[in-house]
Amino acid sequence: MTSRSLDMGGVPQARARHRADATPPAAPSAPAAAAPKRPGRDRYLDLLRSIALVRVVVYHIFGWAWLTVLFPSMGVMFALAGSLMARSLARPAWGVIRGRVRRLLPPMWAFSAFVVPVIFYFGWKPVKEEGIWWFVKLAWYIVPVGAPPYPWHSGDKAGLLEDTWAVQAAGPLWYIRAYLWFVIASPLLLWAFRRVPWATLLAPLALTAVVGSGLVRIPGETGLAITDFATYGSCWVLGFAHQEGLFEKVPRYMAVSVAALIMAFGLWWASGHLGADGWDLNDIPLAQATWSFGFCVILLTYSPSWQQLPGKLAHLDSLVTLSNNRAVTIYLWHNLLIMATIPIIDLLWKIPGVWPTYSGYLESTYTVLMLIVVWPLIGLMIISVGWLEDVAAKRRPRLWPNGAPRTRRRSHQA
Repeated sequence: MTSRSLDMGGVPQARARHRADATPPAAPSAPAAAAPKRPGRDRYLDLLRSIALVRVVVYHIFGWAWLTVLFPSMGVMFALAGSLMARSLARPAWGVIRGRVRRLLPPMWAFSAFVVPVIFYFGWKPVKEEGIWWFVKLAWYIVPVGAPPYPWHSGDKAGLLEDTWAVQAAGPLWYIRAYLWFVIASPLLLWAFRRVPWATLLAPLALTAVVGSGLVRIPGETGLAITDFATYGSCWVLGFAHQEGLFEKVPRYMAVSVAALIMAFGLWWASGHLGADGWDLNDIPLAQATWSFGFCVILLTYSPSWQQLPGKLAHLDSLVTLSNNRAVTIYLWHNLLIMATIPIIDLLWKIPGVWPTYSGYLESTYTVLMLIVVWPLIGLMIISVGWLEDVAAKRRPRLWPNGAPRTRRRSHQA
């Protein structure tokens, strides 16, 4: 897996991975038909998804490799999506797949409608570079079963958009492709899981050991797609295990002990296969697969299935609700919005008296400023295009769906 970074001249770099985390999101907000043991929303799972999204944004700004060990967001996201998918498959499979794809595509189209024209504006000539086959790949901006094409360099390095902005913008799309593959494969995977649960659960790890360790190399985007599918396949099936109650049949100490051993293997493997970014598990598929698997086993084994966030966590209820209702929007746009913070922050240097007196301080805190500025931008994007997630789910469009009760004004006659 490859990674790219934002070049900001004399300021710290903000990492944005092409094959890295890049959040999100799992299924859009509305749950499917409830399983008897887990009615309504599981707020514990909602909280995990919100944490994963925040961690992805922080990772793409600071580029801290250790965050992939501290909280493997992508594995968690796939596990949560697998749980919701298994729950939904209590209904006819074709209707569930169609509904999941329908919820994914309109937000994807809005993203593509912005990105593709801008790439062309900056001089992209794909037919000259890639031939007529490009027209087929362009369709993957509409239905992302494959990797949408983009130029490695677009624009001017010294201009408003750094010349690798297209790579950064397209970084999250690998997750959309993998999610779509898992959705389509879920009826077959769930059928297999109900008959041979342990074999189905562990088979993706075995496949990752083959295609993600260098034992067998599959070139090009096909190889990357298969590696992604294998790396996170066990996490997806773990979601099935959670929904089907498999963890209730295994003693907790045994599940945690085995998970810890698998995670230890992942760290051991990573230690011998460190890349340019050190302990970044996104670049080490087998380590990512095993660490994420064990991590998710522990999270789901201790799953309390909250109907409401308890204690002080209740103060986060509106933010958790909002992030879950707009997970696709946040995930798709966060890399572009991170890049948009750069020209905004650079305006500080134009304030009289800031340069050179405070320029050193601003440079040393640049990435912190990016983290502060990106959240209002994400909020604006939620208001601007987030309602498409409601339209895709056949719900009434909402600008800010944070779960807060709406107050209605009552008119009184004088």
